[in-house]
Order: sequence, then C-alpha cells, then structure tokens
Amino acid sequence: MRFEVLAPDDLTPVHVETWRRLQREAGLLSPFLSPDWARALVRSEGPDRVRCKVVVVHQDDAPAGYMAVRLRRGVASPPGAPMCDYQALVARAGLRVDPRALLQALHAGRLDFDALLEGEPNFAPFARGSSLAHVVDLKGGVEAWAAGRASGGSDFLKDGLKKRRKLEREQGPVRFVAGSASRADFDTLIAWKRARWRSTGQTDLFDAGWPLQVLEDLFQADDGAFGAKLFTLHAGGRLAAAHLALCAEGVAHAWFIAHDDRFARYSPGVLLLLDMIDWAPKAGISEIDLGPGESRFKHSFANRTRATAHGFVGRPSAASLMRAAAYRLRSVAEALPLGSVSALPGKAMRRLDVMRSLG
Repeated sequence: MRFEVLAPDDLTPVHVETWRRLQREAGLLSPFLSPDWARALVRSEGPDRVRCKVVVVHQDDAPAGYMAVRLRRGVASPPGAPMCDYQALVARAGLRVDPRALLQALHAGRLDFDALLEGEPNFAPFARGSSLAHVVDLKGGVEAWAAGRASGGSDFLKDGLKKRRKLEREQGPVRFVAGSASRADFDTLIAWKRARWRSTGQTDLFDAGWPLQVLEDLFQADDGAFGAKLFTLHAGGRLAAAHLALCAEGVAHAWFIAHDDRFARYSPGVLLLLDMIDWAPKAGISEIDLGPGESRFKHSFANRTRATAHGFVGRPSAASLMRAAAYRLRSVAEALPLGSVSALPGKAMRRLDVMRSLG
C-alpha cells in the first residue's frame, strides 16, 4: 500500500473518474465526499486554497481510496469546515487503511472529524461519540415516502396542504422555482441567514468572507452535475422562503434555508421543502439529505437516518494530547446528571472548532 498526497487541482482525469466510481460503488454520494467539493474549495480565497490536500491510497499499483482534508499546523480537518457536513475515506470495498499511516503521509500529528460516516471500519476505533443525520429517501417515489410518513403518525403533510391554501388565500398566488438564477433572491437568503445567526447569538460564518465566496461560486457555477442550486417560494410576488442545496450525483444536500418572518405563520420553509420533494424525482434526485443534527423539522420529513461519528486520530504529538484532554473533559461533563450544563463543554469545543476553521 502506498499513499500519495496531491493538491485538488493536481488530480488527473483518471483520478477524478476513479474517485467518482468509488463513490457510486460505496453508496457515498454526498456532494461533500466528491472531488468536485475539494476542487471548488481551492478556487476560493479561504484557507483551503492552499491547505486542501487529497490523500490517494494506492493498492496493487492502482488508486483504491481518496480522502480530502484541510491541513494546517500539523492538524488535518474536514475540507471546507465549518460548512462541510460529512467526511469519509471514499475507498474500494474492504480496503483496510491504518489512519496513522495516512497521517504520516500528510506529515500531520492529528486528524479531527466531526461528522464521519459510521460504518467506516478504519476510523471506528477513534470515534468519541455519535449523532444521526436525517435523509428524505425518494428511491420508492414521492407517494411511497408520503405514505410512510403518514403511517408513522406524522400529520405535517396534511397541515402543509392547509397552510398552502391559507397562504394563497391571504397573500396571493404561490410559486415554486427550482434552480433559480435570481441573484436578488440569493442575496435575500444570505441576509435572512445572517440576521438569524445574530438574533440567536450564533457565529456568523459569512463574516470570514471566504465561506460566502464559496457559496457564490457554487451558485454561479451550477451546471446540473455539481453546484449550489437555489430553490425559492414566492407568495403574492414576494419571496417567502429560500433554500440553497448542494447537489451532485442524484443527491440534494440541504445546506442553507431561511424565510421571511412576515410569513412565519404559514411555515414557508416546510412548504418549500415539500415542493422540493415533489420536484426531486422528476429531476433525477433520489435523496434529499437534511444533514446531521436533531430538530423536529428533520424528524418530520426524514424516512431514513445515517449515523455519523466525531473524534480524532492522533500520532504522538502536543496537538493530540490537547485534543485528548478536551475530550476527557467533555466525556466527564456529559456523564454527570446536570441537564443542559453537562453539554456545555461539548458546545464550547464545537464553537472553538468553528472559530478555528474560519481563520
């Protein structure tokens, strides 16, 4: 087995096609695990322009696995973080890799992961915790999905129809647009999202500059095969909700969604996602991935989940010792019966990771 470290722009057409083939064979079709994501990042002015690297695992003199990372000061992390929702080694079935050998090839002391797809045997021993991602699986069609949600006791579909009728009756004609090219609507979505982050005390990712550039580039470059596709819902000629999804290989990954608070009583985000679900199979999309994290919104729509893991792999280094100490503190706190207080170290750790990623 041999490791090769390349910049995304140095991937040959053979590398790109092999990577995509391995994605399909492994069922790892998330846009975040594709060569296109890594190559999009190096076009930005952000940290990944020079720090994004691709580890190519060679077996029997042929590429057998690919993993993109951001390499900074001896620490490897998800490329595009904090906007990258999944990580994985995209590899041939049964490929066994020593993650520490991968780190050695990168000349790194540590590799952090916060949403590594579980079921990855190479990294499983290094997981420190897990969470679920939620997926709208449309392989059986929209009717089968709707029947499954109804049989599961969910009544949000019926509520959605009522709210749509009420919205149209009170605000005017409702219009759904898939793949909107409206820069004005894109800018409005960004403004809504930033206002929401400020009002809830969350970090404004776009203050760093480069995350917004990545979104703008992907929005403008959407060619149907890979890109950020904008979905909008208008009522009475006014934008009520907007959703930017990262799309590739039959998957639309829900990325940024927001709505006009003046329409909040109609749940426009729900109505927009319902329209997206109806549109998806006709456009060759069999899966709308709602990403990791818990919310009533995701539970209502999802008919499938996938497990993700957080943790790190470390070689003997100061960086590994610091990360291990942080996880020990987090583990002790989470084991205590202190309610929301027990979650504070984990939240602080994630917030620090976000801040570090943006710099």
